[in-house]
Amino acid sequence: MRPILMKGHERPLTFLKYNRDGDLLFSCAKDHNPTVWFADNGERLGTYRGHNGAVWCCDVSRDSARLITGSADQTAKLWNVQSGQQLFTFNFDSPARAVDFSVGDKLAVITTDPFMDVTSAIHVKRIAGDPEDQIGESALILKGPQGRINRAVWGPLNRTIISAGEDAVIRIWDSETGKLLKENDPEVGHKKTITSLAKSVDGSHFLTGSLDKSAKLWDTRTLTLIKTYVTERPVNAVAMSPLCDHVVLGGGQDASTVTTTDHRSGKFEAKFYDKILQEEIGGVKGHFGPINALAFNPDGKSFSSGGEDGYVRLHHFDSDYFHIKI
Repeated sequence: MRPILMKGHERPLTFLKYNRDGDLLFSCAKDHNPTVWFADNGERLGTYRGHNGAVWCCDVSRDSARLITGSADQTAKLWNVQSGQQLFTFNFDSPARAVDFSVGDKLAVITTDPFMDVTSAIHVKRIAGDPEDQIGESALILKGPQGRINRAVWGPLNRTIISAGEDAVIRIWDSETGKLLKENDPEVGHKKTITSLAKSVDGSHFLTGSLDKSAKLWDTRTLTLIKTYVTERPVNAVAMSPLCDHVVLGGGQDASTVTTTDHRSGKFEAKFYDKILQEEIGGVKGHFGPINALAFNPDGKSFSSGGEDGYVRLHHFDSDYFHIKI
C-alpha cells in the first residue's frame, strides 16, 4: 500500500473531508487556504482563498456544490466548490471551530470558541438555496458547555445536535427548541478533552477520540457506551470505515513536546482497530508529526490522513486489507 503524498499546505493540517461521491477530498490547515484534491490520484484541483486565519473545519454539501469552512478569523464562509468563489460570510465574535451541514443542506451548525468575555456557543444557520437570499442571523444559539466545543454534528433526521469538546462531556440537544436532552454518563465517559467525533454512515452510532488516549463508540439515540478502544497516545482524529468493521485512530504527542523524541518513538501512525473486538489489527506509519485529521473514502477502499507536518497522505488499500482475519 503505497501512499500518495499530497503537499499543498504550508502549515499543519486540521481537517479532511470527502464529498459524498468520494471523488473529491477537501483539506483544511492552519495556512488560511482550504484545498480541494482529486481523491483517486491526489492531484490538487484548487484552493479557496479568502480566510484570514487558520481554517479548523469544513463540510461539503450532498451535491458537492457548496463548501462551508470555519476559521480562526472569526468567520465561517460558504463557497462555490466548482469556481472557488465566496458566496457568503458568517461573522462571529470569536473563532469558528466546527461546521456541519444538515441532511438536505438547508441548515448548518457552527460552533464558536470562548474568547475574551464571550462564551463558547453552537449556532444553527439557515442555508438559502440561492446565495443572494442568504442571511447571517442564527436560527438558534445554544450555550452552556465550558471550554471549546471541538465538534458539533447533526443527529438522525436533523432532530438533534451532538456536541463534544474540552469539558469531555458529550451532549445531545434538541435542534428545534435548543433544549439539552442528554449528557453522557461521566462514569464511562472520556476523562480529558474530546478532540474528534465521527458518525457512522447510517447515523446510528458515532465514535469520539480524546486526549485521554482512548476512543469510544456511542449509540446516537440513547448515548450509551458501546465500545472503548484504548491506545497509548492522545487521540487527535478518528474515522470509521463505511465498508469493514474497522475504526482508525490517529494522534501522537502534543506538537510542542514532539521535538524531545525520535520520530520512530513518536508513535505518529494511524492505528486500525476491529470495531467489534476492540483489538488492534494494524497501523500505517509515515507522518513526521502527530496525525490531526483522518477521513475514509465513502466507498471504504481508501483513506487519507493529515499531519502536523503539513502533508496529506492518501492510502488506497491493497486487496488483502479486506480479508484481515483476527
